[in-house]
Amino acid sequence: QVPLVESGGGSVQAGGSLTLSCESPTYTPLCVGWFRQAPGKEREAVATIDMRESNSYYADSVKGRFIISRDNSKRVSLQMNTLKPEDAAIYYCAVDRTFTEGACLSGGSGQRFRFWGQGTQVTVSS
Repeated sequence: QVPLVESGGGSVQAGGSLTLSCESPTYTPLCVGWFRQAPGKEREAVATIDMRESNSYYADSVKGRFIISRDNSKRVSLQMNTLKPEDAAIYYCAVDRTFTEGACLSGGSGQRFRFWGQGTQVTVSS
């Protein structure tokens, strides 16, 4: 198993901002993704980044509000701005290095990813 360190979750009012971070101390990923799952809903991709070229994918629901960035070869941040109540969920970081950039940036539910963090709660109050 690959340990991942997630941080930055919390509670914020609608319109506020939070930044999540994901660090992979023992494993150098080529693809890092942030996914979320709200109660009663399927897990969905929020944003992914290919660590080779720093190209990224965003779900339509977060485009223009969230920014995923490569801090270094083992750490990624997700800046979340103008948060909405519908953004509330448990956010999970996932990493891998066994698939192509195209697969990394394809969205989906993250089934390709082998290594997952424990999740961090994001609560947005209206």
